[in-house]
Amino acid sequence: MKWTFILALSCALAQPSAASVATPPSTAQANINLAKAGSIENLDLAQLADGIHDGAFNSEATTAAYLARIAAIDDSGPKINAVIATFPDALDQARAMDAELRAGRYRGPMHGIPILVKDNVEVAGPLPTTAGSLALAGNITNRDAPLIARLRAAGAVILGKTNLSEWANIRSDYATSGWSAVGGLTKNPHALDRNSCGSSSGSGAAMAAALAAGTIGTETDGSIACPAGVNGVVGFKPTVGLVSRRFVVPISHSQDTAGPMTRSVRDAAIMLTFMAGSDPQDTATADADRWRGNYAAGLSVDGLKAMRIGVIRAPDADAALFDAAIAKLKDGGAQVILLDTSKIDQQKIGQSEFKLLLTELKADLASYLQGLPDGLVPHKTLADIIAFNKANADKELQYFGQDIFETADKEKGLDDPAYLEALATSRGLATDALNQMFANNKVDVIIAQTNGAAWVSSLGKGDAFSGPSASQLPAVAGFPHLTVPMGLSGGLPIGLSFIGPKWHDHDVLKAGFAYEQLSKARVAPIFPATIAGK
Repeated sequence: MKWTFILALSCALAQPSAASVATPPSTAQANINLAKAGSIENLDLAQLADGIHDGAFNSEATTAAYLARIAAIDDSGPKINAVIATFPDALDQARAMDAELRAGRYRGPMHGIPILVKDNVEVAGPLPTTAGSLALAGNITNRDAPLIARLRAAGAVILGKTNLSEWANIRSDYATSGWSAVGGLTKNPHALDRNSCGSSSGSGAAMAAALAAGTIGTETDGSIACPAGVNGVVGFKPTVGLVSRRFVVPISHSQDTAGPMTRSVRDAAIMLTFMAGSDPQDTATADADRWRGNYAAGLSVDGLKAMRIGVIRAPDADAALFDAAIAKLKDGGAQVILLDTSKIDQQKIGQSEFKLLLTELKADLASYLQGLPDGLVPHKTLADIIAFNKANADKELQYFGQDIFETADKEKGLDDPAYLEALATSRGLATDALNQMFANNKVDVIIAQTNGAAWVSSLGKGDAFSGPSASQLPAVAGFPHLTVPMGLSGGLPIGLSFIGPKWHDHDVLKAGFAYEQLSKARVAPIFPATIAGK
Protein backbone atom coordinates (compact mmCIF):
# COMPACT_ATOMS: atom_id res chain seq x y z
CA MET A 1 0.00 0.00 0.00
CA LYS A 2 2.98 2.29 -0.38
CA TRP A 3 1.99 5.45 -2.21
CA THR A 4 3.95 8.43 -3.45
CA PHE A 5 2.75 11.83 -4.64
CA ILE A 6 4.65 14.39 -6.63
CA LEU A 7 3.34 17.78 -5.64
CA ALA A 8 4.10 20.56 -8.13
CA LEU A 9 3.14 23.96 -6.82
CA SER A 10 2.53 25.09 -10.38
CA CYS A 11 -0.27 22.56 -10.84
CA ALA A 12 -3.96 23.35 -10.62
CA LEU A 13 -3.89 22.79 -6.83
CA ALA A 14 -1.71 25.85 -6.29
CA GLN A 15 -1.68 27.98 -9.43
CA PRO A 16 -4.71 27.69 -11.71
CA SER A 17 -4.74 29.91 -14.76
CA ALA A 18 -6.06 33.43 -14.35
CA ALA A 19 -9.07 32.58 -16.51
CA SER A 20 -10.27 30.02 -13.95
CA VAL A 21 -10.36 32.48 -11.05
CA ALA A 22 -13.34 34.74 -10.40
CA THR A 23 -12.75 38.34 -9.35
CA PRO A 24 -13.43 38.71 -5.62
CA PRO A 25 -16.54 40.70 -4.70
CA SER A 26 -16.52 43.89 -2.70
CA THR A 27 -16.33 43.43 1.05
CA ALA A 28 -19.95 44.56 1.40
CA GLN A 29 -21.15 41.99 -1.14
CA ALA A 30 -18.92 39.29 0.39
CA ASN A 31 -20.49 39.98 3.79
CA ILE A 32 -23.94 39.57 2.24
CA ASN A 33 -22.86 36.31 0.64
CA LEU A 34 -21.41 35.02 3.91
CA ALA A 35 -24.68 35.85 5.66
CA LYS A 36 -26.67 34.06 2.96
CA ALA A 37 -24.42 31.03 3.42
CA GLY A 38 -25.46 30.89 7.07
CA SER A 39 -22.66 32.97 8.65
CA ILE A 40 -19.02 32.12 9.18
CA GLU A 41 -19.49 29.45 11.86
CA ASN A 42 -21.43 27.26 9.43
CA LEU A 43 -18.71 27.13 6.78
CA ASP A 44 -15.69 24.88 6.78
CA LEU A 45 -12.31 25.61 5.22
CA ALA A 46 -13.11 23.81 1.97
CA GLN A 47 -16.37 25.73 1.53
CA LEU A 48 -14.63 29.04 2.15
CA ALA A 49 -11.89 28.07 -0.31
CA ASP A 50 -14.49 27.27 -2.96
CA GLY A 51 -16.25 30.59 -2.30
CA ILE A 52 -13.04 32.61 -2.57
CA HIS A 53 -12.06 30.80 -5.76
CA ASP A 54 -15.52 31.18 -7.33
CA GLY A 55 -15.88 34.85 -6.36
CA ALA A 56 -18.67 34.48 -3.78
CA PHE A 57 -16.46 35.45 -0.82
CA ASN A 58 -13.27 37.38 -0.32
CA SER A 59 -10.51 37.07 2.21
CA GLU A 60 -11.06 40.46 3.82
CA ALA A 61 -14.68 39.78 4.69
CA THR A 62 -13.84 36.26 5.85
CA THR A 63 -11.00 37.48 8.07
CA ALA A 64 -13.11 40.30 9.48
CA ALA A 65 -15.88 37.83 10.29
CA TYR A 66 -13.48 35.65 12.27
CA LEU A 67 -12.02 38.65 14.10
CA ALA A 68 -15.56 39.69 15.06
CA ARG A 69 -16.33 36.16 16.25
CA ILE A 70 -13.16 36.08 18.35
CA ALA A 71 -14.28 39.34 19.97
CA ALA A 72 -17.77 37.97 20.61
CA ILE A 73 -16.94 34.42 21.73
CA ASP A 74 -13.37 34.47 23.02
CA ASP A 75 -13.01 37.96 24.50
CA SER A 76 -16.60 38.34 25.70
CA GLY A 77 -19.76 36.24 25.84
CA PRO A 78 -18.70 32.74 26.94
CA LYS A 79 -15.04 33.92 27.03
CA ILE A 80 -13.49 30.58 26.13
CA ASN A 81 -10.02 32.14 26.24
CA ALA A 82 -8.63 30.14 23.35
CA VAL A 83 -6.85 32.99 21.52
CA ILE A 84 -3.91 34.76 23.15
CA ALA A 85 -3.72 37.54 20.55
CA THR A 86 -4.50 38.35 16.93
CA PHE A 87 -2.04 39.82 14.45
CA PRO A 88 -2.66 43.53 13.83
CA ASP A 89 -1.95 43.05 10.12
CA ALA A 90 -4.46 40.21 9.63
CA LEU A 91 -6.79 42.34 7.51
CA ASP A 92 -3.83 43.69 5.53
CA GLN A 93 -2.76 40.10 4.80
CA ALA A 94 -6.30 39.35 3.61
CA ARG A 95 -6.48 42.45 1.40
CA ALA A 96 -3.19 41.46 -0.21
CA MET A 97 -4.64 38.05 -1.08
CA ASP A 98 -7.73 39.70 -2.56
CA ALA A 99 -5.52 42.01 -4.61
CA GLU A 100 -3.73 38.99 -6.02
CA LEU A 101 -7.04 37.47 -7.06
CA ARG A 102 -8.02 40.68 -8.82
CA ALA A 103 -4.70 40.47 -10.67
CA GLY A 104 -5.50 36.91 -11.73
CA ARG A 105 -3.20 35.04 -9.38
CA TYR A 106 -4.66 32.21 -7.31
CA ARG A 107 -2.40 30.20 -5.03
CA GLY A 108 -4.73 27.31 -4.31
CA PRO A 109 -7.26 26.25 -1.67
CA MET A 110 -5.44 28.04 1.19
CA HIS A 111 -5.58 31.38 -0.68
CA GLY A 112 -6.93 33.99 1.74
CA ILE A 113 -7.90 31.40 4.36
CA PRO A 114 -7.50 32.63 7.99
CA ILE A 115 -5.85 30.22 10.43
CA LEU A 116 -4.80 30.32 14.08
CA VAL A 117 -1.46 28.98 15.30
CA LYS A 118 -0.50 27.43 18.63
CA ASP A 119 1.79 29.79 20.53
CA ASN A 120 4.81 27.52 20.51
CA VAL A 121 5.20 27.94 16.73
CA GLU A 122 7.11 31.00 15.53
CA VAL A 123 5.28 33.43 13.27
CA ALA A 124 6.92 36.58 11.90
CA GLY A 125 5.34 39.77 13.22
CA PRO A 126 4.92 41.65 16.47
CA LEU A 127 3.59 38.78 18.60
CA PRO A 128 6.01 36.76 20.75
CA THR A 129 6.22 32.98 20.68
CA THR A 130 5.86 32.15 24.36
CA ALA A 131 4.88 28.48 24.77
CA GLY A 132 2.58 30.03 27.37
CA SER A 133 5.47 31.09 29.61
CA LEU A 134 6.31 34.60 30.78
CA ALA A 135 9.96 33.58 30.42
CA LEU A 136 9.51 33.92 26.64
CA ALA A 137 7.47 37.14 26.71
CA GLY A 138 10.17 38.90 24.69
CA ASN A 139 10.53 36.11 22.12
CA ILE A 140 9.63 38.15 19.02
CA THR A 141 11.91 36.47 16.48
CA ASN A 142 10.37 37.98 13.33
CA ARG A 143 10.79 34.67 11.56
CA ASP A 144 8.29 32.11 10.31
CA ALA A 145 8.67 28.46 11.18
CA PRO A 146 9.05 26.58 7.85
CA LEU A 147 5.56 25.12 8.23
CA ILE A 148 4.18 28.68 8.52
CA ALA A 149 6.28 29.87 5.56
CA ARG A 150 4.77 27.05 3.49
CA LEU A 151 1.24 28.05 4.47
CA ARG A 152 1.94 31.71 3.73
CA ALA A 153 3.29 30.74 0.32
CA ALA A 154 0.00 28.91 -0.23
CA GLY A 155 -1.90 32.12 0.57
CA ALA A 156 -2.97 31.54 4.18
CA VAL A 157 -3.77 34.51 6.41
CA ILE A 158 -2.14 34.08 9.83
CA LEU A 159 -4.88 35.35 12.10
CA GLY A 160 -3.38 34.96 15.57
CA LYS A 161 -1.92 32.76 18.30
CA THR A 162 -3.79 30.23 20.42
CA ASN A 163 -3.35 29.43 24.08
CA LEU A 164 -1.81 26.13 25.21
CA SER A 165 -0.89 24.18 28.27
CA GLU A 166 2.28 25.97 29.38
CA TRP A 167 5.47 24.47 27.92
CA ALA A 168 3.21 22.02 26.07
CA ASN A 169 2.22 20.29 29.33
CA ILE A 170 5.64 19.08 30.42
CA ARG A 171 6.36 21.34 33.38
CA SER A 172 4.57 19.38 36.11
CA ASP A 173 2.67 16.18 36.79
CA TYR A 174 0.15 18.36 38.62
CA ALA A 175 -0.53 20.83 35.80
CA THR A 176 -4.03 21.76 34.70
CA SER A 177 -4.30 21.28 30.96
CA GLY A 178 -5.18 24.42 29.03
CA TRP A 179 -3.61 26.82 31.54
CA SER A 180 -0.63 29.05 30.89
CA ALA A 181 0.73 32.07 32.70
CA VAL A 182 0.47 34.06 29.47
CA GLY A 183 -3.01 32.97 28.38
CA GLY A 184 -4.84 31.81 31.49
CA LEU A 185 -7.25 28.86 31.31
CA THR A 186 -8.94 27.81 28.09
CA LYS A 187 -12.54 26.59 28.45
CA ASN A 188 -14.25 23.79 26.57
CA PRO A 189 -17.00 25.23 24.30
CA HIS A 190 -19.19 22.18 24.95
CA ALA A 191 -19.27 22.96 28.71
CA LEU A 192 -17.43 25.99 30.02
CA ASP A 193 -16.49 24.36 33.30
CA ARG A 194 -14.86 21.45 31.45
CA ASN A 195 -11.25 21.07 30.43
CA SER A 196 -10.13 21.58 26.83
CA CYS A 197 -7.25 19.10 27.29
CA GLY A 198 -3.74 19.83 26.14
CA SER A 199 -1.41 20.85 25.16
CA SER A 200 -3.08 22.25 22.01
CA SER A 201 -6.04 23.36 24.11
CA GLY A 202 -6.52 26.74 22.47
CA SER A 203 -6.30 25.31 18.97
CA GLY A 204 -8.91 22.66 19.78
CA ALA A 205 -11.32 25.01 21.56
CA ALA A 206 -10.90 27.74 18.92
CA MET A 207 -11.68 25.26 16.16
CA ALA A 208 -14.76 23.96 17.96
CA ALA A 209 -15.96 27.55 18.44
CA ALA A 210 -15.30 28.40 14.75
CA LEU A 211 -12.81 31.18 15.50
CA ALA A 212 -10.82 30.37 12.33
CA ALA A 213 -11.09 28.18 9.25
CA GLY A 214 -8.32 25.97 10.61
CA THR A 215 -5.86 25.81 13.46
CA ILE A 216 -2.41 24.37 14.04
CA GLY A 217 -1.51 22.24 17.04
CA THR A 218 1.57 20.32 18.06
CA GLU A 219 1.92 16.89 19.64
CA THR A 220 4.56 14.95 21.50
CA ASP A 221 2.11 12.44 22.95
CA GLY A 222 -1.61 13.22 22.78
CA SER A 223 -1.41 16.99 22.47
CA ILE A 224 -3.36 17.09 19.19
CA ALA A 225 -5.44 13.96 19.71
CA CYS A 226 -6.81 14.77 23.17
CA PRO A 227 -7.85 18.43 22.63
CA ALA A 228 -9.34 17.51 19.25
CA GLY A 229 -11.26 14.64 20.82
CA VAL A 230 -12.65 16.48 23.85
CA ASN A 231 -13.53 19.60 21.84
CA GLY A 232 -15.26 17.60 19.11
CA VAL A 233 -13.07 18.47 16.11
CA VAL A 234 -10.74 16.71 13.70
CA GLY A 235 -7.08 16.52 14.68
CA PHE A 236 -4.25 14.99 12.67
CA LYS A 237 -0.81 14.09 14.00
CA PRO A 238 1.25 13.30 10.90
CA THR A 239 4.09 10.84 10.62
CA VAL A 240 6.96 12.39 12.57
CA GLY A 241 9.22 13.93 9.93
CA LEU A 242 6.51 14.87 7.44
CA VAL A 243 6.34 18.45 8.78
CA SER A 244 9.37 20.51 9.81
CA ARG A 245 9.77 21.27 13.54
CA ARG A 246 12.31 24.08 13.10
CA PHE A 247 11.41 27.26 15.03
CA VAL A 248 8.87 25.38 17.14
CA VAL A 249 9.54 25.40 20.90
CA PRO A 250 10.55 21.76 21.44
CA ILE A 251 10.10 18.92 23.86
CA SER A 252 11.42 15.92 21.94
CA HIS A 253 13.10 15.63 18.56
CA SER A 254 12.06 11.96 18.57
CA GLN A 255 8.32 12.59 18.92
CA ASP A 256 7.42 16.25 18.26
CA THR A 257 5.33 17.22 15.25
CA ALA A 258 2.88 19.92 14.24
CA GLY A 259 -0.44 19.07 12.64
CA PRO A 260 -3.77 20.56 11.55
CA MET A 261 -6.88 20.79 13.72
CA THR A 262 -9.99 21.44 11.69
CA ARG A 263 -13.72 21.07 11.33
CA SER A 264 -13.50 18.26 8.76
CA VAL A 265 -11.06 15.64 7.52
CA ARG A 266 -10.93 17.28 4.10
CA ASP A 267 -9.90 20.56 5.74
CA ALA A 268 -7.09 18.79 7.60
CA ALA A 269 -5.95 17.17 4.35
CA ILE A 270 -5.88 20.55 2.58
CA MET A 271 -3.78 22.13 5.34
CA LEU A 272 -1.40 19.17 5.55
CA THR A 273 -0.81 19.32 1.81
CA PHE A 274 0.86 22.70 2.25
CA MET A 275 2.47 22.10 5.64
CA ALA A 276 4.37 18.96 4.63
CA GLY A 277 7.83 18.83 3.11
CA SER A 278 11.53 18.34 3.72
CA ASP A 279 13.60 20.91 5.59
CA PRO A 280 17.40 20.59 5.25
CA GLN A 281 17.76 21.85 8.81
CA ASP A 282 15.42 19.23 10.28
CA THR A 283 17.02 15.89 9.49
CA ALA A 284 13.90 13.97 10.51
CA THR A 285 12.19 15.38 7.39
CA ALA A 286 14.73 13.98 4.90
CA ASP A 287 12.14 11.65 3.34
CA ALA A 288 9.17 14.04 3.55
CA ASP A 289 9.37 15.26 -0.05
CA ARG A 290 9.24 11.65 -1.24
CA TRP A 291 5.97 11.07 0.60
CA ARG A 292 4.17 14.40 0.60
CA GLY A 293 1.41 15.11 -1.87
CA ASN A 294 -2.14 16.29 -2.35
CA TYR A 295 -3.70 14.72 0.72
CA ALA A 296 -7.17 15.95 -0.27
CA ALA A 297 -7.05 13.91 -3.48
CA GLY A 298 -8.95 10.64 -3.49
CA LEU A 299 -11.02 11.30 -0.38
CA SER A 300 -14.33 9.51 -0.91
CA VAL A 301 -17.28 8.17 1.01
CA ASP A 302 -16.36 4.86 -0.62
CA GLY A 303 -12.89 4.94 0.92
CA LEU A 304 -13.62 2.10 3.34
CA LYS A 305 -14.50 -0.45 0.67
CA ALA A 306 -12.07 -3.39 0.69
CA MET A 307 -10.25 -1.93 3.71
CA ARG A 308 -9.30 -4.16 6.60
CA ILE A 309 -9.61 -2.24 9.87
CA GLY A 310 -8.08 -3.45 13.11
CA VAL A 311 -9.97 -2.63 16.30
CA ILE A 312 -8.44 -1.89 19.70
CA ARG A 313 -11.30 -2.08 22.19
CA ALA A 314 -10.34 -0.50 25.50
CA PRO A 315 -12.22 -1.85 28.55
CA ASP A 316 -13.23 1.69 29.55
CA ALA A 317 -14.41 2.76 26.08
CA ASP A 318 -17.94 4.08 25.55
CA ALA A 319 -19.45 0.85 24.27
CA ALA A 320 -22.51 2.39 22.62
CA LEU A 321 -20.57 5.00 20.67
CA PHE A 322 -17.76 2.61 19.74
CA ASP A 323 -20.14 -0.11 18.57
CA ALA A 324 -22.04 2.43 16.48
CA ALA A 325 -18.76 3.56 14.91
CA ILE A 326 -17.81 -0.02 14.05
CA ALA A 327 -21.25 -0.49 12.47
CA LYS A 328 -20.65 2.57 10.27
CA LEU A 329 -17.28 1.19 9.19
CA LYS A 330 -18.95 -2.09 8.22
CA ASP A 331 -21.70 -0.19 6.40
CA GLY A 332 -18.95 1.50 4.42
CA GLY A 333 -17.60 -1.86 3.24
CA ALA A 334 -14.73 -2.32 5.69
CA GLN A 335 -13.80 -5.68 7.13
CA VAL A 336 -13.31 -5.30 10.89
CA ILE A 337 -10.81 -7.40 12.87
CA LEU A 338 -10.56 -7.32 16.66
CA LEU A 339 -6.93 -6.98 17.76
CA ASP A 340 -5.26 -8.58 20.76
CA THR A 341 -3.17 -6.02 22.66
CA SER A 342 -2.66 -8.06 25.82
CA LYS A 343 1.04 -8.70 25.15
CA ILE A 344 1.95 -5.03 24.62
CA ASP A 345 3.94 -3.80 27.63
CA GLN A 346 2.42 -0.33 27.90
CA GLN A 347 4.03 0.26 31.29
CA LYS A 348 7.54 -0.41 29.96
CA ILE A 349 6.88 1.78 26.92
CA GLY A 350 5.65 4.57 29.18
CA GLN A 351 8.58 4.39 31.57
CA SER A 352 11.11 4.43 28.74
CA GLU A 353 9.25 7.22 26.95
CA PHE A 354 9.35 9.39 30.07
CA LYS A 355 13.12 8.95 30.37
CA LEU A 356 13.48 9.86 26.68
CA LEU A 357 11.30 12.97 27.05
CA LEU A 358 13.17 14.19 30.13
CA THR A 359 16.53 13.92 28.42
CA GLU A 360 15.44 15.40 25.10
CA LEU A 361 13.57 18.25 26.80
CA LYS A 362 16.72 19.42 28.55
CA ALA A 363 18.88 19.15 25.43
CA ASP A 364 16.38 20.36 22.83
CA LEU A 365 15.11 23.33 24.83
CA ALA A 366 18.67 24.53 25.42
CA SER A 367 19.37 24.22 21.71
CA TYR A 368 16.24 26.24 20.89
CA LEU A 369 16.97 28.97 23.45
CA GLN A 370 20.59 29.29 22.36
CA GLY A 371 19.54 29.57 18.73
CA LEU A 372 17.24 32.56 19.28
CA PRO A 373 18.22 35.95 17.86
CA ASP A 374 20.44 37.91 20.25
CA GLY A 375 18.87 40.07 22.92
CA LEU A 376 15.38 38.58 22.96
CA VAL A 377 15.48 36.08 25.81
CA PRO A 378 18.19 35.95 28.50
CA HIS A 379 17.48 32.31 29.36
CA LYS A 380 19.74 29.76 27.65
CA THR A 381 19.05 26.51 29.51
CA LEU A 382 16.30 24.63 31.28
CA ALA A 383 17.99 25.59 34.57
CA ASP A 384 17.54 29.25 33.61
CA ILE A 385 13.81 28.69 33.04
CA ILE A 386 13.50 26.94 36.40
CA ALA A 387 15.20 29.89 38.08
CA PHE A 388 12.91 32.35 36.27
CA ASN A 389 9.84 30.47 37.47
CA LYS A 390 11.08 30.56 41.05
CA ALA A 391 11.76 34.28 40.81
CA ASN A 392 8.27 34.83 39.41
CA ALA A 393 6.48 32.23 41.49
CA ASP A 394 3.46 34.44 42.13
CA LYS A 395 2.59 34.32 38.42
CA GLU A 396 4.21 31.12 37.20
CA LEU A 397 3.87 28.73 40.14
CA GLN A 398 0.60 29.91 41.65
CA TYR A 399 -1.31 26.74 40.75
CA PHE A 400 1.30 24.00 40.29
CA GLY A 401 5.04 23.57 40.41
CA GLN A 402 7.76 22.47 38.00
CA ASP A 403 8.63 18.99 39.22
CA ILE A 404 9.13 17.56 35.71
CA PHE A 405 11.43 20.45 34.79
CA GLU A 406 13.49 19.86 37.91
CA THR A 407 13.73 16.13 37.20
CA ALA A 408 14.67 16.75 33.56
CA ASP A 409 17.42 19.17 34.55
CA LYS A 410 19.23 16.30 36.30
CA GLU A 411 19.49 14.28 33.08
CA LYS A 412 23.01 13.65 31.75
CA GLY A 413 22.53 14.27 28.03
CA LEU A 414 21.94 12.66 24.64
CA ASP A 415 25.04 10.45 24.90
CA ASP A 416 23.97 8.97 28.25
CA PRO A 417 23.68 5.15 27.92
CA ALA A 418 20.50 5.19 30.01
CA TYR A 419 18.89 7.64 27.57
CA LEU A 420 20.02 5.63 24.55
CA GLU A 421 18.55 2.48 26.09
CA ALA A 422 15.27 4.29 26.81
CA LEU A 423 15.13 5.58 23.24
CA ALA A 424 15.70 2.13 21.78
CA THR A 425 13.25 0.49 24.19
CA SER A 426 10.35 2.92 23.85
CA ARG A 427 10.56 3.36 20.10
CA GLY A 428 11.35 -0.30 19.48
CA LEU A 429 8.48 -1.66 21.56
CA ALA A 430 5.91 0.79 20.20
CA THR A 431 7.01 0.38 16.58
CA ASP A 432 7.12 -3.40 16.83
CA ALA A 433 3.71 -3.53 18.50
CA LEU A 434 2.05 -1.50 15.75
CA ASN A 435 3.92 -3.12 12.86
CA GLN A 436 3.05 -6.58 14.14
CA MET A 437 -0.64 -5.67 14.44
CA PHE A 438 -0.62 -4.35 10.88
CA ALA A 439 1.31 -7.29 9.43
CA ASN A 440 -0.06 -10.22 11.42
CA ASN A 441 -3.67 -9.17 10.94
CA LYS A 442 -3.20 -7.74 7.43
CA VAL A 443 -4.99 -4.53 8.42
CA ASP A 444 -4.66 -1.18 6.67
CA VAL A 445 -5.68 1.06 9.57
CA ILE A 446 -6.26 0.61 13.29
CA ILE A 447 -9.09 2.30 15.18
CA ALA A 448 -9.55 3.01 18.89
CA GLN A 449 -11.49 5.43 21.07
CA THR A 450 -9.42 8.63 21.25
CA ASN A 451 -10.38 9.98 24.64
CA GLY A 452 -12.69 9.97 27.61
CA ALA A 453 -15.11 12.81 28.24
CA ALA A 454 -13.76 16.18 29.37
CA TRP A 455 -13.42 16.62 33.13
CA VAL A 456 -14.17 19.66 35.29
CA SER A 457 -11.20 22.04 35.30
CA SER A 458 -9.80 22.61 38.76
CA LEU A 459 -6.74 24.86 38.93
CA GLY A 460 -4.23 23.60 41.43
CA LYS A 461 -5.58 20.06 41.42
CA GLY A 462 -4.20 18.78 38.13
CA ASP A 463 -6.18 16.81 35.55
CA ALA A 464 -8.82 14.17 36.18
CA PHE A 465 -8.42 12.10 33.02
CA SER A 466 -10.95 9.32 32.53
CA GLY A 467 -11.57 6.78 29.82
CA PRO A 468 -9.11 5.44 27.26
CA SER A 469 -6.33 7.21 25.39
CA ALA A 470 -5.16 6.09 21.95
CA SER A 471 -2.17 8.40 21.65
CA GLN A 472 0.85 6.62 23.13
CA LEU A 473 1.72 3.95 20.56
CA PRO A 474 1.51 6.19 17.45
CA ALA A 475 3.21 9.04 19.32
CA VAL A 476 6.21 6.99 20.45
CA ALA A 477 6.51 5.14 17.13
CA GLY A 478 6.04 8.37 15.15
CA PHE A 479 3.12 6.94 13.13
CA PRO A 480 0.17 8.98 11.78
CA HIS A 481 -2.86 9.40 14.05
CA LEU A 482 -6.16 11.01 13.08
CA THR A 483 -9.07 11.67 15.40
CA VAL A 484 -12.59 12.27 14.07
CA PRO A 485 -15.70 13.14 16.13
CA MET A 486 -17.53 9.96 17.12
CA GLY A 487 -20.43 11.60 18.96
CA LEU A 488 -21.38 12.79 22.44
CA SER A 489 -21.18 10.86 25.69
CA GLY A 490 -23.33 12.55 28.31
CA GLY A 491 -23.31 15.69 26.19
CA LEU A 492 -19.51 15.78 25.78
CA PRO A 493 -17.52 14.91 22.65
CA ILE A 494 -15.63 11.65 22.13
CA GLY A 495 -13.27 11.02 19.20
CA LEU A 496 -12.54 7.97 17.09
CA SER A 497 -8.85 7.42 16.30
CA PHE A 498 -7.45 6.13 13.00
CA ILE A 499 -3.81 5.00 13.17
CA GLY A 500 -1.73 3.96 10.17
CA PRO A 501 1.78 2.72 9.37
CA LYS A 502 4.61 5.20 9.01
CA TRP A 503 4.20 7.47 5.96
CA HIS A 504 0.71 6.10 5.27
CA ASP A 505 -0.87 9.44 6.24
CA HIS A 506 -3.03 9.48 3.13
CA ASP A 507 -4.56 6.07 3.86
CA VAL A 508 -5.45 7.24 7.36
CA LEU A 509 -7.11 10.38 6.02
CA LYS A 510 -9.05 8.36 3.43
CA ALA A 511 -10.43 6.03 6.09
CA GLY A 512 -11.25 8.87 8.46
CA PHE A 513 -12.96 10.87 5.72
CA ALA A 514 -15.18 7.96 4.69
CA TYR A 515 -16.18 7.33 8.31
CA GLU A 516 -16.86 11.03 8.85
CA GLN A 517 -19.16 11.17 5.82
CA LEU A 518 -21.08 8.09 6.94
CA SER A 519 -21.37 9.06 10.61
CA LYS A 520 -21.89 12.84 10.48
CA ALA A 521 -21.15 12.73 14.20
CA ARG A 522 -19.71 16.21 14.77
CA VAL A 523 -21.88 18.38 17.02
CA ALA A 524 -21.42 22.15 17.17
CA PRO A 525 -21.03 23.53 20.71
CA ILE A 526 -23.61 25.80 22.29
CA PHE A 527 -21.38 27.07 25.15
CA PRO A 528 -23.37 25.89 28.21
CA ALA A 529 -21.94 26.80 31.60
CA THR A 530 -22.00 23.12 32.58
CA ILE A 531 -23.57 19.79 31.63
CA ALA A 532 -26.59 18.89 33.72
CA GLY A 533 -26.09 15.78 35.79
CA LYS A 534 -22.43 15.44 34.91
